[in-house]
Amino acid sequence: MNQSYKLKKGLDFQLEGQAAQTLDAVLFRTEVALQPEDFHGVVPRVVVKEGESVLAGTPLFVDKATQRVKFVSPMSGTVTQVERGERRKVLSIRVQPDSKQASKSFEVTGWEKFSAEEMKQLLLESGMFAFLRQRPYDVVACPEDTPKAIFVSAFSKMPLAADFSYVVEGQEEDFKNGLRALSKMAKLYLGISPDQVNTAILPVKEADVRIFDGPNPSGNVGVQINHIDPVNKGEVVWTMAPEEVIFIGRLLRTGKVDFTRRIALAGAEIQEPRYLEVMLGTKVGDIVNGQIKKADHKQRIIDGNPFVGHQTSEGRFLGAHSTELCVLPDGGDVNEAFGWILPRLKQFSTSRSYFSWLQPKKAYNLDCRIKGGERHMIMSAEYERVFPMDIYPSYLIKAIITGDIDRQEALGIYEVAPEDFAVAEFIDSSKLELQRIVREGLDTLRKENA
Repeated sequence: MNQSYKLKKGLDFQLEGQAAQTLDAVLFRTEVALQPEDFHGVVPRVVVKEGESVLAGTPLFVDKATQRVKFVSPMSGTVTQVERGERRKVLSIRVQPDSKQASKSFEVTGWEKFSAEEMKQLLLESGMFAFLRQRPYDVVACPEDTPKAIFVSAFSKMPLAADFSYVVEGQEEDFKNGLRALSKMAKLYLGISPDQVNTAILPVKEADVRIFDGPNPSGNVGVQINHIDPVNKGEVVWTMAPEEVIFIGRLLRTGKVDFTRRIALAGAEIQEPRYLEVMLGTKVGDIVNGQIKKADHKQRIIDGNPFVGHQTSEGRFLGAHSTELCVLPDGGDVNEAFGWILPRLKQFSTSRSYFSWLQPKKAYNLDCRIKGGERHMIMSAEYERVFPMDIYPSYLIKAIITGDIDRQEALGIYEVAPEDFAVAEFIDSSKLELQRIVREGLDTLRKENA
């Protein structure tokens, strides 16, 4: 019997524009790109030049620290631009796809008998290793480390999140083979929701399956790590998103990389919210072209889901880890006299300021306003109400703000990632950017421990 965890802390919250479970064909791609910022903790060294022809699977840049972690082109074509920003920071490497695609081949024959080192080398050469993240610090995993475990969460409770049970349909064997590959390198834990117990993604005898039932953020891999096998100082665990486990399975089946993924095009400003099959790094404009409602108010495109994603534009590219692309009302052009104090039914509140507590299953059409300025941190245990980890989040945030590294370590900073504070940030009456604060704290701690 798989062990179950019933979590009570958290917040389930619905937004209008959830993607319907219909899938459109692959979009026409004018340009794709890899963005080094999607792979946190990596200092890129570009290994291609503008005008150079590449195959799908050809390295575009490598991690300067190790030289072993490669970040490969999702398609064959011509490198059109190495985009740089301030201080020559690499922003993206863009590839114009060929009309006929060609891929680099990798030796996968007999992969079932590969040793841990052989499997790691295959993932490094093919660019799949770049999708592994490590705790502590929530950065790209280091191939020199030996993790005590690898964690995969097969569901998300974030608003407008893609439903992995739908995404994986028809790809269950690739997913299972990807899990088997990961299990060769360390003990593997797979977190699922109660709805996935009898689905085709199981059984996987190589994985220790755990069931998590509860509100958002019960699907966060960090929450699951905290309940299964917490990270202590000096320990390392790896994590991988389930959609990227499918990438590994395809590689093992075909010997070639295939970064096609199903994403949810969602949000109240999308005409027909649904799933689209796109290539990793597709230009955002190619995805949303003709899909956004015509409106007389500002609209915001979000790469990722509204809780943990970031604002983007049609000229940028889909993030390497993104499983959603959302469009919501921006709200920057809205002016309301006494708007915050008027009772209403269309706004959401975790307190009883509005009548939303009478409609717990209602989907809301909210804009992106903060609705208030940053203010003193209120120690009212509001973070603790929605934070289902054995950590004191309010005290950890204070320790990060004050730069008290010893206290951060004692309060469990090695276990967390910015996404674990997304729900707390949403309800925060102090309007603090908790995810940014946690990211800065992790980066500072990593430098101190280097």
